[in-house]
Amino acid sequence: MKLWRSVVGKLWMTIIVLVAVVLLILGMFLLQYIDVNFRDNTTSHQVKVLFVVTGIIGFLLSTFFAFFLSSKITQPLIEMKKAAASISMGNYRTRVPIRSLDEIGDLAHAFNRMAGDLDSLIKDLNHEKDHLSSILRSMSDAVVTFDAEGKITMSNPPGEKLMEKWNRLDWEDEESQLTGVPGPLRDLYSRVIFDGIDSSSKINVRNGVWSVVMAPLKSDESVRGAVAVMRDVTEEFKLEKLRRDFVANVSHEIRTPLSMLQGYSEAILDGFADSPEERDELVQVIHDESVRMGRLVKDLLDLARMEAGHTELKLMPCDIDSLVRRVHRKFQTFAKERDIRLICELPEQPLFMESADEDRLEQVLTNLLDNALRHTPSGAAITVSGQVRAAEPERSEPAYVELHIKDEGEGIPAEDLPYIFERFYKADKSRKRGSSGGTGLGLAIVKNIVESHEGHIHVDSFLGKGTTFTLLLPVDSHRQVS
Repeated sequence: MKLWRSVVGKLWMTIIVLVAVVLLILGMFLLQYIDVNFRDNTTSHQVKVLFVVTGIIGFLLSTFFAFFLSSKITQPLIEMKKAAASISMGNYRTRVPIRSLDEIGDLAHAFNRMAGDLDSLIKDLNHEKDHLSSILRSMSDAVVTFDAEGKITMSNPPGEKLMEKWNRLDWEDEESQLTGVPGPLRDLYSRVIFDGIDSSSKINVRNGVWSVVMAPLKSDESVRGAVAVMRDVTEEFKLEKLRRDFVANVSHEIRTPLSMLQGYSEAILDGFADSPEERDELVQVIHDESVRMGRLVKDLLDLARMEAGHTELKLMPCDIDSLVRRVHRKFQTFAKERDIRLICELPEQPLFMESADEDRLEQVLTNLLDNALRHTPSGAAITVSGQVRAAEPERSEPAYVELHIKDEGEGIPAEDLPYIFERFYKADKSRKRGSSGGTGLGLAIVKNIVESHEGHIHVDSFLGKGTTFTLLLPVDSHRQVS
């Protein structure tokens, strides 16, 4: 640092100027006085030398005084300047030594107190920042902050992944200036920025449903961005839809037999049955509908218990060969009445499970064969076959008993295959059944029973060619035999 730019340099220059002015003034008067009053050249010269020596001594004294000020005033100021630079670089523990009790000492004390307060404030801010960061990281919801231009300024890990996923999708308004805001959020973001108030919405992205809450970020009454909190509510949306469909389907299934019970019972009470044969026919209809309603209620209770995990399986060694043959014999009469060939093809190798609930597996086969019979036309065939699928240790696949129930019915449309195991699938327009049909809960119950045995079930179907249900039941289940 140049001397004349420092406080001491300026003070020193001021003193030199003052000394020079004093000497010049004195010189203007004293030199004349010396020339007039001291005629002797020697004396006059001595006086002039004395005057010059006095000026030099004054200059040296002013210089000494400048360096004295440097040690007493400038040095503490330089130390405070260095300390301030250190604090600006993030070293908030920097302090300056207090060398005196004067104003400079008070300034140093105030500087140290300010540095301590700043250190505490920064620590509190960092603690709060870490706390907020931990909360954001632990949130399963996606949180993203946008600035006024639509650029992402902050996001938690779920938000970052979601933005990357959405930005890879193609949107119709790619020419929008909000390049940082994904397509699904642009309308909501523009509304929040324009209105300056919180807003929420549900958006659909591909096959998912997202609940979005967006709030503006304000500064001095101006909106400088927005923060969005996004939650995947696809499952909740599906469950809500399933609940509505369930209520509607149950109401439909119960209303039909109740209406028939009421109608036919009123017909009997009003005496519309003139003959015993007509009365017996009406009573038979009432009985059939009451049985149908009782079966519906029973299936609903069974399904509710299974989905709640309250099903108790009576696990014990099970001979699948004898079970399949028994169910085959049970349906053989119904098949002959409908002119349907019911074929049973079992291998010579015995089909056996170490632990299974035989009654529940019989319920599975009964439901599947009942479905096959009701959807297979006369003259066609239904085949029940089985085999043992060997274990595959390299793929950690255990040995399975593999059963196939294949019919030659009308088949199921490909777009409906993912939904056939849902409750009340029979109410779907592509699979209407007559009033003598089942409750629409059979396949849902079948899937729950198979999965409770740690097995799998899947279906293959082609329109006009038929449907094949495949059961994979583990030979050696990991469940404990009760």
